[in-house]
Amino acid sequence: MKSNKKWSMLTLIMMFWFTISFITNILGPLIPDIIHNFELKDLAMAGFIPTSFFLAYAIMSIPAGILIDKYGEKPVLFTGFLMPFIGTTLFACFPFYLILLLSSFIIGLGMAMLQTVINPLQRVVGGEENYAFIAELAQFVFGVASFISPLVYTWLIHALEPEVYQQGQNFLLDILAKVTPVTLPWVSLYWVFTALLLAMLLVVSFVHFPRIELKDDERSGSSSSYKKLFRQKYVWLFFLGIFCYVSTEQGVSIFMSTFLEQYHGIDPKTVGAQSISYFWGSMTVGCLFGMFLLKLIDSKRLLQISGLLSMSLLLIALFGSAKVAVCAFPAIGFCISMMYSIVFSLALNTVAQNHGSFAGILCSGIVGGAGGPLFVSLLSDTTSLRIGMLLILVFMGYITFIGFWAHPLVNNKTVSLKELVGFKNKNKIRK
Repeated sequence: MKSNKKWSMLTLIMMFWFTISFITNILGPLIPDIIHNFELKDLAMAGFIPTSFFLAYAIMSIPAGILIDKYGEKPVLFTGFLMPFIGTTLFACFPFYLILLLSSFIIGLGMAMLQTVINPLQRVVGGEENYAFIAELAQFVFGVASFISPLVYTWLIHALEPEVYQQGQNFLLDILAKVTPVTLPWVSLYWVFTALLLAMLLVVSFVHFPRIELKDDERSGSSSSYKKLFRQKYVWLFFLGIFCYVSTEQGVSIFMSTFLEQYHGIDPKTVGAQSISYFWGSMTVGCLFGMFLLKLIDSKRLLQISGLLSMSLLLIALFGSAKVAVCAFPAIGFCISMMYSIVFSLALNTVAQNHGSFAGILCSGIVGGAGGPLFVSLLSDTTSLRIGMLLILVFMGYITFIGFWAHPLVNNKTVSLKELVGFKNKNKIRK
């Protein structure tokens, strides 16, 4: 592939990641609005929304790989954007609670297809030798979109307020004001999603993508390999680790704004949404910082440290003052940012074969995004939101526990600070 075409394709792939993240990580700021506007009687009804999304995500993760093998990357990529386009359009046109549940499920199906096809696509486009860098760049773009999305929500909510909005001053706002119910200004965000997804559909329609040949660790694997893995205790233990990580990530981000509103009277449309934005932003910074730490510290030890810090910060956020909570909740994002990649790598490094099947099982652990928030909301309804969010401590505790019992066949390679400084000094002398 020529250099110009390669970088154009990589830029397009980063746009895909931006779109996925911009849409999927917006539920946290929306939950308070959803509860108030749809007059939901309890948190469990709000918890069903991320449940419907992540349940669909988990269901489609493995079948999506089979569809790539059978039909190729472009049809799967197009369908992956078409599904959320249908979902967002459906809710934007009919903004009701039950339609939102259906919309979230349809969006989840499409997003699972997209992630399954984009990961190997960026490997083929960027080349094997650049895969680690490109994957980290994609993670960075993913984080940036998650940071921006709540800020866009805050801007739209404020701009479309009857006291603020003035017709004729902004063409985009004029269009959104005409198609958005006055009492549901946050629904305008779904029209933005629809426009963004339509742009992606047009791009996918006209762009020629290179043929993807799935590697062994990207294939779903045979039924016999799954049966063999399902009989192994460590498979279920690591699956539970991914389940607990996604439960932690979504549990904090989804209920953070609601907690700040209930216990500290903080406006979810401004400071609440900003806190969620900073949560995802700190996760992005944490990923970059984690790359450096993994060169210095064994991944198991790093998992232990990040787990203990995360639990401490959660307790501080839940029982501290308003000012402390506003700082502690986003800081959790920094501490948990390395957990997913460490648990995933420890799992795959525990086996010598059947990596593709094992990876498929691990990816299905994303269903934690469905189970975790639902468990938190059910416990909250019977007790209080503060007690309900203490359940996240259990998720964090299990992830920390993995750092103690995991026994990978290969540990991550580390260097001492002394070696690192010595290497830099040698380079200076050579210059």
